[in-house]
Amino acid sequence: MEAGPVFTTSAVVASCFGFVLIGALQALYGPSIPALRDDFGLSPSAAGLGLSAHFAGGVAGVLLFDRRFGRTGNRRILAVAYLLMAAGAAGFALAPDWPLALLAALLAGIGFGGIDYGLNRLFATGFGRRSTAMLNILNAHFGVGAILGPALIGAVGAEHYPALFLAFALANLPLLLCLRGVRDHAPQPASADTGDRTPVGAALRSVLAVFVTLYVLHVGIEAGVGGWEPTHLESVGYGAGAAATATSVYWLMMTVGRFLAAPIALRFSAQTIITVSCAGMTACLLLAAIPDLAPYAYAGVGLFIAPIFPTGLPWLSRVAPSARRAGAIVMAASMLGGVAAGPALGKIIEWSGVGVVPLILAVVSAVCLASTLWLTRTTRRPSP
Repeated sequence: MEAGPVFTTSAVVASCFGFVLIGALQALYGPSIPALRDDFGLSPSAAGLGLSAHFAGGVAGVLLFDRRFGRTGNRRILAVAYLLMAAGAAGFALAPDWPLALLAALLAGIGFGGIDYGLNRLFATGFGRRSTAMLNILNAHFGVGAILGPALIGAVGAEHYPALFLAFALANLPLLLCLRGVRDHAPQPASADTGDRTPVGAALRSVLAVFVTLYVLHVGIEAGVGGWEPTHLESVGYGAGAAATATSVYWLMMTVGRFLAAPIALRFSAQTIITVSCAGMTACLLLAAIPDLAPYAYAGVGLFIAPIFPTGLPWLSRVAPSARRAGAIVMAASMLGGVAAGPALGKIIEWSGVGVVPLILAVVSAVCLASTLWLTRTTRRPSP
């Protein structure tokens, strides 16, 4: 069995760059829609299936690669994931028709899911007490990519999307060389005494169910704000340019929030960070219902929601070390939350109008807060 650190310094840097790539790839589909419609003669809803296929592949990738962890070395798992994402991105760029493009997007999504799950899992257990801080840094680089992708589309024009997909496909390949710096044996969750209690039996199932709820709902909020903030801001009097800029600031603040959370995670527990995040997110969403405050409030949502995803994974690893597939189930469920948020909010808007979006999301955020408080109480070790 291998000893030593899970990642060398070069492997950490390469992993962060890998997260820039998966963030950028996911964010390229939306801005490419006008060119996709022209190239393939698609309706708006049909063109949007590219991102849906990518997300569907992501869910499959998380579940498939989870089954190989512990059976196949970490290096081989990550190498296959990078190659699948590269092949899918290149296939999407070169596809002669839309069905093949969707198949390529699905393939890229499987690789995306493998990278997302594999690196999150290794970072969640591979740095001891620093794992939460390192996970926030890793996931902050996803945000860097999510900002970079649309910026590049804006710079070169949507009609040149094939060149960008090809460029990101090729950028995966040098990362294969850095996998030598990843320890091949999957580490076990850190055993430091954090005051967490490990539930068993029915209590463990309840804890996992509430973690899934927290992840599905908070990712739904993340996607819901990103998707509907421009529409809401325009409905209360902001111009299209101002609304688009405010939405970019929301994503920027999410990235900044994860970088800021890294040093905070070294001093405060995951429970405290997520509780404060959910409370702040709820308050900001309520403030977003006030037109004059809405753009600033949405920026606050981005800042507060930022640490929840990466901070919750080490907490889950500590309280459910025997539930081997817990992380995969939670991550796959979170992707489904992102897929469901758009259509669900669309239906609510049809019934009640776009003005209710921040209030509906505030209610969902309050459920996230209640879930966090329940998890904190249930997993806290009783005082002697």
